[in-house]
Amino acid sequence: MLHLNGQRSVLQRRSNISNALQALLDGTAVLGIAYWLIDRHLGFVSAPYTFMVVLLLGMLGLLYDQLALYRSNANFTTKALKIFQAWTLAFAMLLALGFLTKQTETFSRLLVGQLYVLGFFAQLLLHLLLRVLQRQFLKHAVEPENVLVVGTGSLASYLHQKITQNPWLSERVVGCVGLPGHQPNAAADGRHLPPLLGTLDDLMALLDQHQIRTVYFAIPLDASSVIESLYFRLLDRHIAVHWVPDIFSLRLVNHSVREIAGVPVLTLSETPLTGTRRLIKSLEDVVLSALILLVILPLLLVIAVAIRLDSPGPVFFRQPRMGWNGKTFRIWKFRSMFVHRTESNTVQQATKNDPRITRVGAFLRKTSLDELPQLFNVLTGDMSLVGPRPHAVQHDLEYSQRIEQYFARHNIKPGITGLAQVRGHRGETRDLDQMIQRVESDIEYINNWSLWLDLFILARTTMAFSGKNAY
Repeated sequence: MLHLNGQRSVLQRRSNISNALQALLDGTAVLGIAYWLIDRHLGFVSAPYTFMVVLLLGMLGLLYDQLALYRSNANFTTKALKIFQAWTLAFAMLLALGFLTKQTETFSRLLVGQLYVLGFFAQLLLHLLLRVLQRQFLKHAVEPENVLVVGTGSLASYLHQKITQNPWLSERVVGCVGLPGHQPNAAADGRHLPPLLGTLDDLMALLDQHQIRTVYFAIPLDASSVIESLYFRLLDRHIAVHWVPDIFSLRLVNHSVREIAGVPVLTLSETPLTGTRRLIKSLEDVVLSALILLVILPLLLVIAVAIRLDSPGPVFFRQPRMGWNGKTFRIWKFRSMFVHRTESNTVQQATKNDPRITRVGAFLRKTSLDELPQLFNVLTGDMSLVGPRPHAVQHDLEYSQRIEQYFARHNIKPGITGLAQVRGHRGETRDLDQMIQRVESDIEYINNWSLWLDLFILARTTMAFSGKNAY
């Protein structure tokens, strides 16, 4: 059979006029409000304010792209939250830049405050208005198309729910068909399958019976041969075909879909720190850790003196730990134990009332002050302020044999604090379930990393890093 290959890239980004219009309206609103306020306060538009507005728009472009504000079909509440996050972060970055360049006195605080409030609510209003207009247009101008789902698993249930809840698709799921040997099942979270209309043998008859225009294949990877056998038959019937491979039985780490030279690439596991996200994380670490070190320098000196007076030995404890991508580094901590010999390749976790811990060490561990020297690890790039806690190399090797996805936590830099720690999963791990909970939280952090999540964890850390698990 002759296959015709055109010049069109395999993976195409779908252009969306409404999204482009929304971005244009947001930019115009911010620009208009900014220059109206500047003219109202100053009577003319000065160069510093022009630079501020241009910089603000550039930051918004980057932040809105990171949050996929114009690429998602989320509900209005979710979009409003994303706008608030990006809008607030952009102004925080402007404020930090103003302090660093000593230009804060150049700008009116009242003007900037009014721009923050009016610009935010103007964008909310525009998003709501465009959403209402789209709904009205789709309601009166577009007749929903009937679609059929091939598959009867959890993914088919999830796909049915998402299509039903998304009015922008203008699609109606009339039912599903089952694969040979696959029994229908409801999803664990309570989602239900659409009506089961038959099996693959009934597919062609169902297309005419229900006037189907689109077919979704939501099938396991081992059943992908089904698509090959049906694709050209559906193509001859002028049916739109979508494939949603069921990869969710795997433990995915920061999964995504992208393209390389027009070839679709389904990423199952990847670090979230790529491109501008890596730059943002690095800036966060360097700036915040440097500021913290400047503030706590006197405290570090007091702790160092107390350690030397309390027991003989060095002030700092250094130990090999496994970090980002499995690279080994030496972690810095204040020494909290008496100097003692350890058996080769043996690392014993600290326990409650551990006799090896000094008097000063007990206080440092209780308050987590022994972790402060790791700020130097952050400055050298081996660690981050927030991330999975690095374990001793021996413990990494041990737990990786017992927990299947254990090493997935190394897809991001290790941190001084992390999501697991603020949830209370810290200190000694007495059984495997405790380590599994810690690993689960670490992978959740990797899958959901954002600057906002880091700031949230840092804020929670001051409350979480004390208590019964700290010893």
